[in-house]
Amino acid sequence: MQPVAVIEEKEITKPATVISGGAAVLEAFLAEGVDTIFGYPGGAIMPIYDALYDYNEKLKHVLVRHEQGGIHAAQGYARTSGRVGVVFATSGPGATNLVTGLADAMIDSTPIVAVTGQVFAHLLGTDAFQETDVINITTPVTKWNYQVTDANEIPAVMAKAFYIARSGRPGPVVIDITKNAQLQKFDNPGYEKCTHVRSYRPKPIVRKQYVEEAAKLINAAERPFVVFGQGVILGKAEKEFRCFIEKTGIPAAWTILGLSALPTDHPLNVGMLGMHGNYGPNLLTNECDVLIAVGMRFDDRVTGRLDKYAKQAKVIHLDIDPAEIDKNVKATVGVWGDCKETLPMLTKLVETKVYPQWVEKFRTCDQEENKEVIFEELHPSNETLTMGEVIRNLNELTNGDAVIVTDVGQHQMVACRYAKFNQSKSNVTSGGLGTMGFALPAAIGAKFGAPDRTVVAVIGDGGIQMTIQELGTIMQTEVNVKIMILNNQFLGMVRQWQQLFHDRRYSFVDIASPDYVQVAKGYGIEGQKVTDRKDLRAALERMLAHPGSFLLEVMVGKENNVFPMVPQGCSVSEIRLK
Repeated sequence: MQPVAVIEEKEITKPATVISGGAAVLEAFLAEGVDTIFGYPGGAIMPIYDALYDYNEKLKHVLVRHEQGGIHAAQGYARTSGRVGVVFATSGPGATNLVTGLADAMIDSTPIVAVTGQVFAHLLGTDAFQETDVINITTPVTKWNYQVTDANEIPAVMAKAFYIARSGRPGPVVIDITKNAQLQKFDNPGYEKCTHVRSYRPKPIVRKQYVEEAAKLINAAERPFVVFGQGVILGKAEKEFRCFIEKTGIPAAWTILGLSALPTDHPLNVGMLGMHGNYGPNLLTNECDVLIAVGMRFDDRVTGRLDKYAKQAKVIHLDIDPAEIDKNVKATVGVWGDCKETLPMLTKLVETKVYPQWVEKFRTCDQEENKEVIFEELHPSNETLTMGEVIRNLNELTNGDAVIVTDVGQHQMVACRYAKFNQSKSNVTSGGLGTMGFALPAAIGAKFGAPDRTVVAVIGDGGIQMTIQELGTIMQTEVNVKIMILNNQFLGMVRQWQQLFHDRRYSFVDIASPDYVQVAKGYGIEGQKVTDRKDLRAALERMLAHPGSFLLEVMVGKENNVFPMVPQGCSVSEIRLK
Protein backbone atom coordinates (compact mmCIF):
# COMPACT_ATOMS: atom_id res chain seq x y z
CA MET A 1 0.00 0.00 0.00
CA GLN A 2 1.43 3.31 -1.02
CA PRO A 3 1.89 5.86 1.78
CA VAL A 4 -0.53 8.80 1.63
CA ALA A 5 1.24 11.92 0.58
CA VAL A 6 0.97 14.70 3.16
CA ILE A 7 0.69 18.10 1.60
CA GLU A 8 1.80 20.90 3.88
CA GLU A 9 -0.87 23.60 4.02
CA LYS A 10 0.41 27.09 3.50
CA GLU A 11 -1.50 30.27 4.24
CA ILE A 12 -2.31 31.95 0.97
CA THR A 13 -1.79 35.67 1.35
CA LYS A 14 -3.75 37.89 -0.96
CA PRO A 15 -1.33 40.22 -2.70
CA ALA A 16 -1.49 43.78 -1.47
CA THR A 17 -3.21 46.28 -3.72
CA VAL A 18 -1.82 49.76 -4.22
CA ILE A 19 -4.62 52.15 -3.41
CA SER A 20 -5.08 55.77 -2.43
CA GLY A 21 -6.21 56.77 1.04
CA GLY A 22 -9.40 58.17 -0.42
CA ALA A 23 -10.23 54.90 -2.16
CA ALA A 24 -9.42 52.99 1.04
CA VAL A 25 -12.18 54.90 2.84
CA LEU A 26 -14.67 53.85 0.18
CA GLU A 27 -13.48 50.25 0.21
CA ALA A 28 -14.09 50.25 3.96
CA PHE A 29 -17.63 51.46 3.35
CA LEU A 30 -18.30 48.63 0.93
CA ALA A 31 -16.90 46.07 3.36
CA GLU A 32 -19.16 47.45 6.11
CA GLY A 33 -22.27 47.25 3.93
CA VAL A 34 -22.71 50.99 3.41
CA ASP A 35 -24.93 51.85 0.46
CA THR A 36 -25.70 55.55 1.01
CA ILE A 37 -23.50 58.54 1.90
CA PHE A 38 -24.77 62.02 2.70
CA GLY A 39 -22.30 64.80 2.15
CA TYR A 40 -21.00 68.05 0.76
CA PRO A 41 -17.62 68.34 -0.99
CA GLY A 42 -14.87 70.88 -0.38
CA GLY A 43 -11.18 71.43 -0.79
CA ALA A 44 -9.86 69.32 2.07
CA ILE A 45 -12.02 66.27 1.27
CA MET A 46 -11.67 66.55 -2.50
CA PRO A 47 -9.39 63.48 -2.90
CA ILE A 48 -12.09 61.26 -1.34
CA TYR A 49 -14.68 62.76 -3.68
CA ASP A 50 -12.31 62.20 -6.60
CA ALA A 51 -12.09 58.52 -5.63
CA LEU A 52 -15.89 58.43 -5.26
CA TYR A 53 -16.18 59.24 -8.98
CA ASP A 54 -15.19 55.61 -9.67
CA TYR A 55 -17.63 54.16 -7.11
CA ASN A 56 -20.86 55.71 -8.39
CA GLU A 57 -22.39 52.32 -9.22
CA LYS A 58 -21.53 50.86 -5.83
CA LEU A 59 -22.20 53.75 -3.46
CA LYS A 60 -25.06 56.24 -3.60
CA HIS A 61 -24.06 59.77 -2.64
CA VAL A 62 -26.73 62.30 -1.66
CA LEU A 63 -25.62 65.90 -2.14
CA VAL A 64 -27.21 67.90 0.69
CA ARG A 65 -27.42 71.68 0.83
CA HIS A 66 -25.74 72.14 4.22
CA GLU A 67 -23.54 69.87 6.33
CA GLN A 68 -26.03 70.02 9.22
CA GLY A 69 -28.60 68.68 6.77
CA GLY A 70 -26.14 65.94 5.87
CA ILE A 71 -25.70 64.62 9.37
CA HIS A 72 -29.41 64.89 10.22
CA ALA A 73 -30.11 62.89 7.05
CA ALA A 74 -27.58 60.30 8.17
CA GLN A 75 -29.39 60.16 11.53
CA GLY A 76 -32.74 59.62 9.85
CA TYR A 77 -31.21 56.87 7.73
CA ALA A 78 -29.76 55.15 10.79
CA ARG A 79 -33.00 55.40 12.77
CA THR A 80 -35.21 53.75 10.13
CA SER A 81 -32.70 51.25 8.72
CA GLY A 82 -31.02 50.18 11.96
CA ARG A 83 -27.66 50.61 10.22
CA VAL A 84 -24.79 53.08 10.59
CA GLY A 85 -25.40 56.45 8.96
CA VAL A 86 -22.49 57.95 7.02
CA VAL A 87 -21.72 61.59 6.26
CA PHE A 88 -18.89 63.47 4.53
CA ALA A 89 -17.81 67.05 5.22
CA THR A 90 -14.77 69.11 4.39
CA SER A 91 -12.49 70.83 6.89
CA GLY A 92 -13.12 74.04 8.82
CA PRO A 93 -16.72 75.25 8.47
CA GLY A 94 -17.78 71.98 6.86
CA ALA A 95 -16.67 70.00 9.89
CA THR A 96 -17.98 72.49 12.44
CA ASN A 97 -21.38 72.45 10.72
CA LEU A 98 -21.62 68.80 11.78
CA VAL A 99 -21.32 69.55 15.49
CA THR A 100 -25.04 70.06 16.20
CA GLY A 101 -25.88 66.75 14.53
CA LEU A 102 -23.05 64.98 16.35
CA ALA A 103 -24.36 66.26 19.69
CA ASP A 104 -27.87 65.18 18.69
CA ALA A 105 -26.68 61.71 17.69
CA MET A 106 -24.60 61.37 20.86
CA ILE A 107 -27.44 62.06 23.28
CA ASP A 108 -29.94 60.01 21.23
CA SER A 109 -27.52 57.07 20.77
CA THR A 110 -27.56 57.12 16.95
CA PRO A 111 -24.75 55.26 15.13
CA ILE A 112 -22.95 57.65 12.78
CA VAL A 113 -19.57 57.60 11.06
CA ALA A 114 -18.62 61.12 9.97
CA VAL A 115 -15.57 61.48 7.76
CA THR A 116 -14.11 64.97 7.61
CA GLY A 117 -11.35 66.26 5.41
CA GLN A 118 -8.44 68.11 7.02
CA VAL A 119 -5.59 70.27 5.78
CA PHE A 120 -2.22 68.74 4.88
CA ALA A 121 -0.44 67.27 7.89
CA HIS A 122 2.49 69.69 7.62
CA LEU A 123 0.01 72.60 7.96
CA LEU A 124 -1.62 71.37 11.16
CA GLY A 125 -1.37 73.98 13.87
CA THR A 126 -0.50 76.82 11.50
CA ASP A 127 -4.00 78.32 11.22
CA ALA A 128 -4.07 77.28 7.58
CA PHE A 129 -7.03 78.11 5.40
CA GLN A 130 -10.11 76.23 6.66
CA GLU A 131 -8.18 74.51 9.44
CA THR A 132 -9.98 73.82 12.71
CA ASP A 133 -9.08 71.52 15.58
CA VAL A 134 -11.84 69.03 14.77
CA ILE A 135 -10.67 66.46 17.30
CA ASN A 136 -10.88 68.76 20.30
CA ILE A 137 -14.07 70.42 19.06
CA THR A 138 -15.89 67.10 18.65
CA THR A 139 -14.49 65.14 21.60
CA PRO A 140 -17.41 66.02 23.94
CA VAL A 141 -20.04 65.06 21.35
CA THR A 142 -18.64 61.81 19.94
CA LYS A 143 -18.24 58.27 21.17
CA TRP A 144 -14.77 58.23 19.61
CA ASN A 145 -12.78 60.38 17.22
CA TYR A 146 -9.42 60.06 15.51
CA GLN A 147 -7.20 62.03 13.16
CA VAL A 148 -5.47 60.12 10.36
CA THR A 149 -2.24 61.57 8.93
CA ASP A 150 -0.92 58.42 7.20
CA ALA A 151 -2.98 56.41 4.70
CA ASN A 152 -1.64 53.12 6.08
CA GLU A 153 -3.84 53.68 9.13
CA ILE A 154 -7.10 54.06 7.21
CA PRO A 155 -8.33 50.43 6.93
CA ALA A 156 -7.85 49.66 10.63
CA VAL A 157 -9.16 53.03 11.79
CA MET A 158 -12.29 52.77 9.65
CA ALA A 159 -12.95 49.25 10.91
CA LYS A 160 -12.65 50.49 14.48
CA ALA A 161 -14.93 53.44 13.72
CA PHE A 162 -17.79 51.24 12.50
CA TYR A 163 -17.36 48.79 15.36
CA ILE A 164 -17.49 51.53 18.00
CA ALA A 165 -20.36 53.40 16.32
CA ARG A 166 -22.70 50.40 16.14
CA SER A 167 -21.73 48.29 19.15
CA GLY A 168 -23.01 48.53 22.71
CA ARG A 169 -24.77 51.83 23.21
CA PRO A 170 -24.46 53.27 19.68
CA GLY A 171 -23.17 56.74 18.95
CA PRO A 172 -21.34 59.02 16.52
CA VAL A 173 -17.69 58.67 15.52
CA VAL A 174 -15.59 61.26 13.66
CA ILE A 175 -12.61 60.29 11.50
CA ASP A 176 -10.63 63.38 10.46
CA ILE A 177 -8.29 62.62 7.54
CA THR A 178 -5.58 64.99 6.38
CA LYS A 179 -5.44 65.72 2.67
CA ASN A 180 -2.02 64.13 2.23
CA ALA A 181 -3.33 60.87 3.72
CA GLN A 182 -6.25 60.90 1.28
CA LEU A 183 -3.88 61.37 -1.66
CA GLN A 184 -1.18 58.97 -0.43
CA LYS A 185 -0.80 55.64 -2.25
CA PHE A 186 -0.07 52.63 -0.07
CA ASP A 187 -0.10 48.84 -0.15
CA ASN A 188 -3.56 47.94 1.12
CA PRO A 189 -3.38 44.49 2.72
CA GLY A 190 -7.17 44.14 2.63
CA TYR A 191 -9.98 45.09 4.96
CA GLU A 192 -10.58 43.24 8.19
CA LYS A 193 -13.62 44.07 10.29
CA CYS A 194 -12.99 45.02 13.88
CA THR A 195 -14.53 42.79 16.56
CA HIS A 196 -12.61 43.90 19.64
CA VAL A 197 -10.98 47.01 21.02
CA ARG A 198 -8.80 46.74 24.09
CA SER A 199 -10.33 48.45 27.16
CA TYR A 200 -13.70 48.86 25.38
CA ARG A 201 -16.46 46.54 26.52
CA PRO A 202 -19.64 47.36 24.56
CA LYS A 203 -21.76 44.80 26.39
CA PRO A 204 -21.29 44.49 30.13
CA ILE A 205 -21.25 41.03 31.62
CA VAL A 206 -24.77 40.13 32.74
CA ARG A 207 -24.81 39.25 36.43
CA LYS A 208 -27.40 36.55 36.91
CA GLN A 209 -27.83 37.37 40.59
CA TYR A 210 -29.15 40.84 39.72
CA VAL A 211 -31.64 39.37 37.26
CA GLU A 212 -32.81 37.03 40.02
CA GLU A 213 -33.13 39.91 42.50
CA ALA A 214 -35.14 41.88 39.95
CA ALA A 215 -37.47 38.93 39.36
CA LYS A 216 -38.13 38.58 43.11
CA LEU A 217 -39.09 42.25 43.36
CA ILE A 218 -41.41 41.96 40.35
CA ASN A 219 -43.06 38.79 41.64
CA ALA A 220 -43.76 40.43 44.99
CA ALA A 221 -45.09 43.67 43.50
CA GLU A 222 -48.71 44.76 43.75
CA ARG A 223 -48.50 47.87 41.56
CA PRO A 224 -45.56 47.37 39.17
CA PHE A 225 -44.98 49.82 36.33
CA VAL A 226 -42.66 49.59 33.30
CA VAL A 227 -41.09 52.64 31.66
CA PHE A 228 -39.25 51.94 28.43
CA GLY A 229 -37.05 53.88 26.05
CA GLN A 230 -35.15 53.61 22.81
CA GLY A 231 -32.87 50.93 24.25
CA VAL A 232 -35.56 48.40 23.33
CA ILE A 233 -35.37 49.50 19.68
CA LEU A 234 -31.58 49.82 19.56
CA GLY A 235 -31.25 46.38 21.12
CA LYS A 236 -33.68 44.92 18.55
CA ALA A 237 -35.56 43.56 21.56
CA GLU A 238 -39.13 44.53 20.68
CA LYS A 239 -40.28 40.89 20.69
CA GLU A 240 -38.51 40.13 23.96
CA PHE A 241 -39.98 43.24 25.58
CA ARG A 242 -43.48 42.36 24.47
CA CYS A 243 -43.11 38.83 25.85
CA PHE A 244 -42.00 40.26 29.18
CA ILE A 245 -44.92 42.64 29.68
CA GLU A 246 -47.48 40.15 28.38
CA LYS A 247 -46.32 37.47 30.79
CA THR A 248 -46.18 39.82 33.77
CA GLY A 249 -49.28 41.83 32.85
CA ILE A 250 -47.49 45.05 33.81
CA PRO A 251 -48.65 48.38 32.29
CA ALA A 252 -45.91 50.07 30.26
CA ALA A 253 -45.28 53.70 29.23
CA TRP A 254 -42.75 55.10 26.78
CA THR A 255 -40.33 57.95 26.42
CA ILE A 256 -40.60 59.79 23.10
CA LEU A 257 -37.63 57.84 21.72
CA GLY A 258 -39.17 54.58 22.93
CA LEU A 259 -42.33 55.31 20.95
CA SER A 260 -43.09 52.56 18.38
CA ALA A 261 -41.13 49.85 20.26
CA LEU A 262 -44.57 48.60 21.36
CA PRO A 263 -47.66 49.07 19.16
CA THR A 264 -49.61 52.08 20.40
CA ASP A 265 -52.83 50.08 20.58
CA HIS A 266 -51.37 47.27 22.71
CA PRO A 267 -53.63 46.80 25.77
CA LEU A 268 -50.70 47.22 28.18
CA ASN A 269 -49.38 50.36 26.45
CA VAL A 270 -50.60 53.14 28.75
CA GLY A 271 -49.04 56.08 26.93
CA MET A 272 -46.30 58.65 27.01
CA LEU A 273 -44.13 59.79 29.90
CA GLY A 274 -42.77 63.24 30.52
CA MET A 275 -43.53 66.93 30.48
CA HIS A 276 -46.30 66.65 27.88
CA GLY A 277 -46.99 62.96 28.40
CA ASN A 278 -50.23 61.31 29.37
CA TYR A 279 -51.92 61.94 32.70
CA GLY A 280 -51.89 58.38 34.03
CA PRO A 281 -48.24 57.44 33.40
CA ASN A 282 -47.03 60.63 35.06
CA LEU A 283 -49.41 60.64 38.00
CA LEU A 284 -49.12 56.93 38.78
CA THR A 285 -45.33 56.90 38.63
CA ASN A 286 -45.58 58.20 42.18
CA GLU A 287 -47.99 55.43 43.19
CA CYS A 288 -46.32 52.30 41.84
CA ASP A 289 -44.44 50.04 44.24
CA VAL A 290 -41.92 48.67 41.72
CA LEU A 291 -40.68 50.76 38.80
CA ILE A 292 -38.96 48.81 36.01
CA ALA A 293 -36.94 51.00 33.62
CA VAL A 294 -35.87 49.36 30.36
CA GLY A 295 -33.41 51.09 28.02
CA MET A 296 -34.11 54.63 29.20
CA ARG A 297 -31.98 57.18 31.04
CA PHE A 298 -34.35 59.03 33.39
CA ASP A 299 -34.06 62.32 31.53
CA ASP A 300 -35.25 65.41 33.42
CA ARG A 301 -38.18 65.84 31.02
CA VAL A 302 -39.39 62.40 32.16
CA THR A 303 -38.68 62.65 35.87
CA GLY A 304 -39.51 66.25 36.74
CA ARG A 305 -38.14 66.97 40.21
CA LEU A 306 -35.83 64.11 41.11
CA ASP A 307 -36.33 64.59 44.85
CA LYS A 308 -40.03 63.85 44.33
CA TYR A 309 -39.75 61.13 41.69
CA ALA A 310 -40.98 57.61 42.55
CA LYS A 311 -39.64 57.82 46.10
CA GLN A 312 -42.12 55.16 47.23
CA ALA A 313 -40.96 52.61 44.64
CA LYS A 314 -38.24 50.02 44.42
CA VAL A 315 -36.45 50.73 41.12
CA ILE A 316 -35.15 48.11 38.70
CA HIS A 317 -33.03 49.58 35.90
CA LEU A 318 -32.06 47.54 32.83
CA ASP A 319 -29.49 49.29 30.64
CA ILE A 320 -26.54 48.45 28.40
CA ASP A 321 -24.64 51.50 29.64
CA PRO A 322 -23.55 51.07 33.28
CA ALA A 323 -23.00 54.83 33.50
CA GLU A 324 -26.78 55.37 33.29
CA ILE A 325 -27.56 53.20 36.30
CA ASP A 326 -27.72 55.34 39.47
CA LYS A 327 -26.86 58.47 37.45
CA ASN A 328 -30.17 60.26 38.01
CA VAL A 329 -32.39 57.79 39.87
CA LYS A 330 -30.95 55.42 42.45
CA ALA A 331 -31.69 51.82 41.49
CA THR A 332 -32.63 49.16 44.01
CA VAL A 333 -31.38 46.62 41.47
CA GLY A 334 -29.30 47.56 38.43
CA VAL A 335 -29.27 44.98 35.64
CA TRP A 336 -26.39 45.67 33.27
CA GLY A 337 -26.50 44.28 29.76
CA ASP A 338 -28.17 44.25 26.37
CA CYS A 339 -31.92 44.05 26.94
CA LYS A 340 -32.21 41.49 24.16
CA GLU A 341 -30.23 39.22 26.49
CA THR A 342 -31.46 40.36 29.90
CA LEU A 343 -35.20 40.53 29.15
CA PRO A 344 -35.55 36.81 28.25
CA MET A 345 -33.59 35.90 31.38
CA LEU A 346 -35.97 38.02 33.45
CA THR A 347 -39.07 36.76 31.64
CA LYS A 348 -38.12 33.18 32.43
CA LEU A 349 -38.05 33.95 36.18
CA VAL A 350 -41.15 36.13 36.56
CA GLU A 351 -44.60 34.78 37.32
CA THR A 352 -47.53 35.02 34.95
CA LYS A 353 -49.85 37.64 36.43
CA VAL A 354 -52.50 40.25 35.76
CA TYR A 355 -53.19 43.46 37.67
CA PRO A 356 -56.76 44.41 36.72
CA GLN A 357 -57.31 46.97 39.46
CA TRP A 358 -53.93 48.61 38.88
CA VAL A 359 -54.39 48.76 35.10
CA GLU A 360 -57.88 50.15 35.63
CA LYS A 361 -56.37 53.15 37.45
CA PHE A 362 -54.56 54.05 34.22
CA ARG A 363 -57.82 53.72 32.30
CA THR A 364 -59.57 55.99 34.78
CA CYS A 365 -56.85 58.59 34.26
CA ASP A 366 -57.28 58.17 30.50
CA GLN A 367 -60.98 58.93 30.80
CA GLU A 368 -60.26 62.11 32.74
CA GLU A 369 -57.58 63.22 30.28
CA ASN A 370 -59.86 62.45 27.36
CA LYS A 371 -62.64 64.52 28.91
CA GLU A 372 -60.43 67.49 29.78
CA VAL A 373 -57.92 67.51 26.90
CA ILE A 374 -57.89 64.83 24.24
CA PHE A 375 -61.41 64.88 22.81
CA GLU A 376 -61.37 68.63 22.18
CA GLU A 377 -57.88 68.44 20.67
CA LEU A 378 -58.81 65.63 18.28
CA HIS A 379 -62.41 66.73 17.63
CA PRO A 380 -62.47 70.51 18.19
CA SER A 381 -65.81 72.22 18.56
CA ASN A 382 -64.66 75.62 17.27
CA GLU A 383 -63.65 76.63 13.78
CA THR A 384 -59.92 76.72 14.46
CA LEU A 385 -57.93 73.75 13.21
CA THR A 386 -55.85 71.97 15.84
CA MET A 387 -52.61 70.06 15.43
CA GLY A 388 -54.23 67.06 17.09
CA GLU A 389 -57.01 66.73 14.54
CA VAL A 390 -54.44 66.88 11.74
CA ILE A 391 -52.54 63.97 13.31
CA ARG A 392 -55.82 62.09 13.91
CA ASN A 393 -56.70 62.35 10.23
CA LEU A 394 -53.18 61.31 9.26
CA ASN A 395 -53.48 58.24 11.50
CA GLU A 396 -56.74 57.25 9.87
CA LEU A 397 -55.27 57.54 6.38
CA THR A 398 -51.95 55.79 7.06
CA ASN A 399 -53.35 53.11 9.42
CA GLY A 400 -50.36 53.55 11.71
CA ASP A 401 -47.95 52.21 9.10
CA ALA A 402 -46.09 55.43 8.20
CA VAL A 403 -42.74 56.68 9.46
CA ILE A 404 -43.36 60.04 11.12
CA VAL A 405 -40.39 62.38 11.44
CA THR A 406 -40.97 65.35 13.74
CA ASP A 407 -39.09 68.56 14.31
CA VAL A 408 -39.03 70.21 17.76
CA GLY A 409 -41.80 72.18 19.39
CA GLN A 410 -45.53 71.94 20.03
CA HIS A 411 -46.14 69.92 16.87
CA GLN A 412 -43.54 67.39 18.08
CA MET A 413 -45.34 66.87 21.38
CA VAL A 414 -48.74 66.63 19.68
CA ALA A 415 -47.46 64.17 17.07
CA CYS A 416 -45.76 61.99 19.68
CA ARG A 417 -48.89 62.06 21.85
CA TYR A 418 -51.38 61.17 19.12
CA ALA A 419 -49.57 59.38 16.29
CA LYS A 420 -50.32 55.67 15.95
CA PHE A 421 -47.65 53.12 15.14
CA ASN A 422 -47.89 49.42 14.33
CA GLN A 423 -44.20 48.71 13.85
CA SER A 424 -40.85 49.67 15.31
CA LYS A 425 -38.47 52.31 13.93
CA SER A 426 -41.43 54.47 12.93
CA ASN A 427 -40.92 57.51 15.15
CA VAL A 428 -37.92 59.67 14.25
CA THR A 429 -37.41 62.79 16.34
CA SER A 430 -34.72 64.78 18.12
CA GLY A 431 -35.17 63.71 21.73
CA GLY A 432 -32.36 64.69 24.03
CA LEU A 433 -30.96 67.72 22.22
CA GLY A 434 -34.23 69.09 20.87
CA THR A 435 -32.78 70.30 17.56
CA MET A 436 -34.99 72.61 15.54
CA GLY A 437 -34.38 72.06 11.84
CA PHE A 438 -33.99 68.30 12.35
CA ALA A 439 -37.08 66.99 10.60
CA LEU A 440 -36.72 67.91 6.92
CA PRO A 441 -33.22 66.47 6.38
CA ALA A 442 -33.90 63.57 8.77
CA ALA A 443 -37.00 62.68 6.73
CA ILE A 444 -34.87 62.57 3.58
CA GLY A 445 -32.48 60.15 5.28
CA ALA A 446 -35.37 58.17 6.77
CA LYS A 447 -36.78 57.56 3.28
CA PHE A 448 -33.41 56.35 1.99
CA GLY A 449 -33.23 54.07 5.03
CA ALA A 450 -36.77 52.73 4.54
CA PRO A 451 -37.53 53.23 0.83
CA ASP A 452 -40.66 51.06 0.87
CA ARG A 453 -42.38 52.99 3.67
CA THR A 454 -44.38 56.23 3.61
CA VAL A 455 -42.35 58.95 5.32
CA VAL A 456 -44.13 62.03 6.63
CA ALA A 457 -42.22 64.98 8.08
CA VAL A 458 -44.28 66.94 10.62
CA ILE A 459 -42.68 70.36 11.08
CA GLY A 460 -43.47 73.71 12.68
CA ASP A 461 -43.17 77.04 10.91
CA GLY A 462 -40.06 77.78 12.99
CA GLY A 463 -38.16 74.55 12.40
CA ILE A 464 -38.83 74.37 8.66
CA GLN A 465 -37.12 77.72 8.11
CA MET A 466 -33.90 76.47 9.72
CA THR A 467 -33.20 73.82 7.07
CA ILE A 468 -35.61 74.70 4.27
CA GLN A 469 -32.73 74.66 1.80
CA GLU A 470 -32.88 70.84 1.90
CA LEU A 471 -35.85 71.10 -0.44
CA GLY A 472 -33.05 71.35 -2.99
CA THR A 473 -31.85 67.88 -1.96
CA ILE A 474 -35.37 66.55 -2.49
CA MET A 475 -35.53 68.25 -5.90
CA GLN A 476 -32.24 66.76 -7.07
CA THR A 477 -32.69 63.23 -5.70
CA GLU A 478 -36.45 63.05 -6.39
CA VAL A 479 -36.86 61.29 -3.03
CA ASN A 480 -40.51 60.87 -2.05
CA VAL A 481 -41.05 62.66 1.27
CA LYS A 482 -44.36 64.08 2.47
CA ILE A 483 -43.82 67.42 4.24
CA MET A 484 -46.53 68.70 6.55
CA ILE A 485 -46.06 72.15 8.08
CA LEU A 486 -48.31 72.91 11.05
CA ASN A 487 -48.21 76.70 10.99
CA ASN A 488 -49.37 78.57 14.11
CA GLN A 489 -47.46 81.75 13.18
CA PHE A 490 -45.48 81.53 16.42
CA LEU A 491 -42.49 79.78 17.93
CA GLY A 492 -45.22 77.86 19.67
CA MET A 493 -43.51 76.08 22.54
CA VAL A 494 -41.62 79.18 23.65
CA ARG A 495 -44.82 81.21 23.33
CA GLN A 496 -46.69 78.70 25.52
CA TRP A 497 -44.08 79.04 28.25
CA GLN A 498 -44.15 82.82 27.95
CA GLN A 499 -47.93 82.73 28.30
CA LEU A 500 -47.98 80.41 31.31
CA PHE A 501 -44.88 81.49 33.20
CA HIS A 502 -43.97 85.00 31.97
CA ASP A 503 -47.33 86.84 32.08
CA ARG A 504 -47.86 86.67 28.29
CA ARG A 505 -44.78 88.78 27.65
CA TYR A 506 -44.36 87.49 24.09
CA SER A 507 -40.75 88.31 23.42
CA PHE A 508 -39.66 87.63 19.81
CA VAL A 509 -41.80 84.55 19.20
CA ASP A 510 -44.05 86.02 16.50
CA ILE A 511 -42.42 84.56 13.38
CA ALA A 512 -43.32 85.46 9.79
CA SER A 513 -43.26 82.81 7.08
CA PRO A 514 -42.84 82.82 3.33
CA ASP A 515 -45.42 81.36 0.99
CA TYR A 516 -44.33 77.76 1.52
CA VAL A 517 -46.33 76.42 -1.40
CA GLN A 518 -44.62 78.87 -3.75
CA VAL A 519 -41.22 78.08 -2.26
CA ALA A 520 -41.86 74.38 -2.81
CA LYS A 521 -42.98 75.10 -6.35
CA GLY A 522 -39.66 76.80 -6.97
CA TYR A 523 -38.01 73.49 -6.14
CA GLY A 524 -40.39 71.55 -8.37
CA ILE A 525 -42.37 70.15 -5.43
CA GLU A 526 -46.16 70.11 -5.48
CA GLY A 527 -47.94 71.76 -2.56
CA GLN A 528 -51.18 72.99 -1.03
CA LYS A 529 -52.24 75.27 1.81
CA VAL A 530 -55.21 74.46 4.06
CA THR A 531 -57.02 76.99 6.22
CA ASP A 532 -60.48 75.38 6.54
CA ARG A 533 -61.44 72.09 8.15
CA LYS A 534 -63.57 71.12 5.16
CA ASP A 535 -60.44 70.96 2.99
CA LEU A 536 -58.15 69.07 5.41
CA ARG A 537 -59.06 65.46 4.69
CA ALA A 538 -58.93 65.80 0.92
CA ALA A 539 -55.59 67.64 1.13
CA LEU A 540 -54.08 64.86 3.25
CA GLU A 541 -55.36 62.27 0.80
CA ARG A 542 -53.85 64.23 -2.07
CA MET A 543 -50.51 64.51 -0.26
CA LEU A 544 -50.32 60.78 0.48
CA ALA A 545 -51.46 59.75 -3.00
CA HIS A 546 -49.08 62.06 -4.84
CA PRO A 547 -46.35 60.03 -6.61
CA GLY A 548 -43.52 62.28 -5.40
CA SER A 549 -42.71 64.67 -2.60
CA PHE A 550 -45.50 66.99 -1.52
CA LEU A 551 -45.66 69.98 0.84
CA LEU A 552 -48.85 70.57 2.78
CA GLU A 553 -49.16 73.69 4.94
CA VAL A 554 -51.95 73.60 7.52
CA MET A 555 -52.86 76.78 9.36
CA VAL A 556 -53.65 75.89 12.99
CA GLY A 557 -54.69 77.92 16.05
CA LYS A 558 -52.18 80.60 16.98
CA GLU A 559 -52.43 80.26 20.76
CA ASN A 560 -53.39 76.63 21.24
CA ASN A 561 -51.42 75.01 24.04
CA VAL A 562 -50.20 71.46 24.55
CA PHE A 563 -51.60 69.77 27.64
CA PRO A 564 -51.20 67.92 29.94
CA MET A 565 -48.03 69.61 31.16
CA VAL A 566 -45.63 69.08 34.03
CA PRO A 567 -44.30 72.58 34.77
CA GLN A 568 -40.53 72.79 35.02
CA GLY A 569 -39.36 72.31 38.59
CA CYS A 570 -42.48 70.36 39.57
CA SER A 571 -43.10 66.73 40.42
CA VAL A 572 -44.64 64.42 37.81
CA SER A 573 -47.64 64.07 40.13
CA GLU A 574 -48.21 67.84 39.78
CA ILE A 575 -49.12 67.40 36.11
CA ARG A 576 -51.67 69.93 34.85
CA LEU A 577 -54.56 69.00 32.60
CA LYS A 578 -55.21 72.62 31.69
